[in-house]
Amino acid sequence: MTAFHAWRHPRPQHVAGRCIGRTDVAVDRRKAKRLAHRIRAAARREGWAHVVWSSPLRRCADVGRWLARWGWRHRIDARLCELDFGDWDGRRWDDIGAAPVDAWCADFLHGAPGGGESVAQLLSRCRALLHELPAQACIVAHAGWLNAARCVHDGVAPARAADWPAAPAYGARVSLPSRV
Repeated sequence: MTAFHAWRHPRPQHVAGRCIGRTDVAVDRRKAKRLAHRIRAAARREGWAHVVWSSPLRRCADVGRWLARWGWRHRIDARLCELDFGDWDGRRWDDIGAAPVDAWCADFLHGAPGGGESVAQLLSRCRALLHELPAQACIVAHAGWLNAARCVHDGVAPARAADWPAAPAYGARVSLPSRV
């Protein structure tokens, strides 16, 4: 039985070439509404409760707000946020440069990109939230958080960047079996 139904937020606007973690960027209103329609349709088909958890960042919360307009309960939880890239956040990757990225990749699990949060810390907050969520939870989150959820589910602590899962597509659904 699948317990967690999660979607990656819609594609944000004006972020090409930038490191985007906690930077609060907008998504097209129509794309947020379209994803909310897809979540609502899946819930109707599969009989889920009308409750959605989202990151507080607009690219996720806007989807939850649409669902709330249609009678859903919208719960915002900061533990669903993307990895905190510290000083890198919002900057162009070209301006950050290869050397700092290579240094992070050399200590992928415990290094803190831009002085922000390590992947180990992301995995820890992801694990804590997954243990608290009710069965059949609907989630709107970020690629990093969704990848962390996959790693937690599989019992993997990726020591190398090459071990990190590929990002799900924008608006894609990621389902995880019950209790991780």
